[in-house]
Amino acid sequence: MISLQSAAALATILVATVNAATTTGSYLPQTSPTYLPTFPAQPGVVTSWPPANASAPLPSGALSTASFTLTGYPTPNQPVANAATDVNIVAVMKTIDWTKVPSAPITNDTYAATYPASDPYCWWTHGLCTTPKITYIPEDITICPEAGTWGLTYDDGPMYYYPVTAENSKWAEPNLYDFLLNHNNQKANLFYIGSKIVGATAAAQRGLNDGHTICVHTWSHPVMTSLTNAEVVAEFYYSLRMIKETLGITPKCWRPPYGDVDDRVRAIAWQMGMRTIIWDQDTNDWNINGDQVAPGAGAITYATANATVEGWIKNREDGNDTTHGHITLEHELSNATITLTEFWLPTIQKLYQTMPATACNNIAQPYWEENFIYPIQGTVAVSTNGSTTGTKAPSTGGSSTVSGSTTTSTPTVKVNAAGQVQIMTSALGLIVAAVALVL
Repeated sequence: MISLQSAAALATILVATVNAATTTGSYLPQTSPTYLPTFPAQPGVVTSWPPANASAPLPSGALSTASFTLTGYPTPNQPVANAATDVNIVAVMKTIDWTKVPSAPITNDTYAATYPASDPYCWWTHGLCTTPKITYIPEDITICPEAGTWGLTYDDGPMYYYPVTAENSKWAEPNLYDFLLNHNNQKANLFYIGSKIVGATAAAQRGLNDGHTICVHTWSHPVMTSLTNAEVVAEFYYSLRMIKETLGITPKCWRPPYGDVDDRVRAIAWQMGMRTIIWDQDTNDWNINGDQVAPGAGAITYATANATVEGWIKNREDGNDTTHGHITLEHELSNATITLTEFWLPTIQKLYQTMPATACNNIAQPYWEENFIYPIQGTVAVSTNGSTTGTKAPSTGGSSTVSGSTTTSTPTVKVNAAGQVQIMTSALGLIVAAVALVL
């Protein structure tokens, strides 16, 4: 008999052995961001997944009221001032190979009119380009490879409102997190704005503790291609640092605000340990007008956004959505965005396998901390007597986690209906161990 945590440790050992024989690919090596400070663990925050007490109910209800002292950060909700002379940013920039960062021009309001039609820097805002023109970083993650899969993602969290009123509090966290927990313990990718964690640390910690996968959404939500190299590094660094200090994790994933990214920004993100995740479906929930409107938004009605999702649902019901799955852009941003997602999620769960975008792309370890191992899509459970207890093989369209010049397949640990722990490596498309579980 073996515990879930011991199984996870065994998975790491087994997959390390497998990966020694799967050295393919030619991407620029990635390493964990060593320039981040070492922070003490925050009380009450999980330090592994599955958590140490995997049988305990996940937290719900009112957030912790503990106070947090966070120092050494730029002004929240604003671009980092004087990034080029910030000692932290100067140190990070020395770790980046700038010969591998394309010299794409900094964009501005008039740049689009003169940008070459050939799109030499894979500028997403120009033509939705997601396959870099440089060969040493991977393409952006944009879809769930397997048809019938919904990659659930929420940008701009953790959600909170000031001033705190009874009305505002109805929509602030933990509203969405409790809703997800109460609807099949649904997991999602949460793309956090670093500076928003300053005012919502307890909400961010709840997101991690509930088993959601946390990714970076920059420090202040700027148009990233409009920034200098130092400013780009600062947006990443202070977000990574904030998440590391408050949650104890270092994400390998990020999403550009507004989708705005080019090969210069991608290359910096990659060398800072992160891969770019975009989307292929946009609810436009961020643009809904109403009592609480996102900055610069408010151009469409709730009915319009609702009709967009309804159209996707009908397409799936009619049997026309069979090419691949989807990663959908949604937000924990306003009363309208929360209302829209909570209305449609039960229907989506009936029609799609619903999971984080990282999970549907077979990324089991989305952080540099190796003690977090999340379920991924498409595992096969092989019992100890050799019989198959699962129902589906890994999707051939799934993507392994790219790390340096080696395509490394990360392990996933799941519990099957027979109470076995399934330890799987997608590199071989099989379970390398299945053992009885004691909780």
